[in-house]
Amino acid sequence: MARLADYYKQEVAPALMQKFGYKTVMQIPRLVKVVVNVGAGDAKDNSKVLDSICEELALITGQHAVTTTAKKSVSNFKLRAGVKIGAKVTLRSDRMWEFVDKFFNISLPRVRDFKGINPNAFDGRGNYAVGLKEQLIFPEIEYDKIDKIRGMDIVFVTTAKTDEEAKELLKLLGAPFAKEN
Repeated sequence: MARLADYYKQEVAPALMQKFGYKTVMQIPRLVKVVVNVGAGDAKDNSKVLDSICEELALITGQHAVTTTAKKSVSNFKLRAGVKIGAKVTLRSDRMWEFVDKFFNISLPRVRDFKGINPNAFDGRGNYAVGLKEQLIFPEIEYDKIDKIRGMDIVFVTTAKTDEEAKELLKLLGAPFAKEN
């Protein structure tokens, strides 16, 4: 299922090398990892919430999820440091390529009124983050079996030095960026 990885090696890398004039293949930006994160503030009261989140992440990504804890205590949110409040999955190599392919080509077109992803959501160091409002866009999730509609953050970590290089990399991999006016 690593067709996208082969496509990267044969099509994307040479195109990037030509466009940006890299001297060696080691300068070509590549996708390092994809992190899928779900935060749930209501998990501090009910531990079963985290179990369902971990199951959904495992269905979506094909990999076991790790629970995340609060780093600081925040009295306004009745939150203490060390309390489990979310889950995340870090994808690398074949699972990463499989997820990226599925996300760009199957899941994002299922978003209601989809006009493309924000082309300005880069962090200045070549990483891209996209937020989703609901997990139902993934075909593995059945509407009848979820307890609550939850959002998630998906971060694409690249070796690109600039946002322009990272945007071109993701565009060549099939990212449906919205048209800039």
